[in-house]
Amino acid sequence: MAENTTKDFIDALALGKNDDAGEAFKNALRGKVGDSLDQMRKDLAGNLFNGDGTVNAEPHSDPKPEIADPGTFNKDGSVSATPDGKAEIDLTQPSVTGVDIENA
Repeated sequence: MAENTTKDFIDALALGKNDDAGEAFKNALRGKVGDSLDQMRKDLAGNLFNGDGTVNAEPHSDPKPEIADPGTFNKDGSVSATPDGKAEIDLTQPSVTGVDIENA
């Protein structure tokens, strides 16, 4: 392919067709770059898993968070500690004066 594009480039220059020569040059360059990239892909794919079998994993960067003592969430947003260590959450809907939550 490179031979044809080079010949097209030279022929276009000889005929004074600079636009055609420019396109032939671009095509030749695309072909060479494309061939080079294809070869790099093949080399990378062939060598990707051809190591000694060891994996160099990075250690986890964030330490595990500490778990706080469980408590009970109060309606005012505060948290009260529970003596038995079990969390208790009141999931009942708050009452709003003048609003029927069930039929809203």
